[in-house]
Amino acid sequence: MNANELRDLVVDTLDDMKGREITCLKVSDVTTITDYMVVVTGTSSRHVNSLSDEVQKKVKEAGGKVFGSEGKGQSEWVLIDLGDVIVHVMQEESRKMYDLESLWGMKPSTAE
Repeated sequence: MNANELRDLVVDTLDDMKGREITCLKVSDVTTITDYMVVVTGTSSRHVNSLSDEVQKKVKEAGGKVFGSEGKGQSEWVLIDLGDVIVHVMQEESRKMYDLESLWGMKPSTAE
């Protein structure tokens, strides 16, 4: 699965699970660690956990690999490393506080 297919799978899964404010940042021009960062807001700790669990499940079912996941214990911000795509599943307050889109100085990308 290439980076674009993986990104689309992640975004579709998050959308199906009612993730809010799904944003995809193409970061391949500014870093070598990943091609895309996807940021999504969950409405509660349970929703954040469900979103992160479902993304990992769908990626594995599609033959992709999950390299790691951090933050599930507190469920305010769960990071999922999928290699070409890094997913940030955040509760609203954490997302506002860290404002990753501004931190990276980028605008959301569209599917290519």
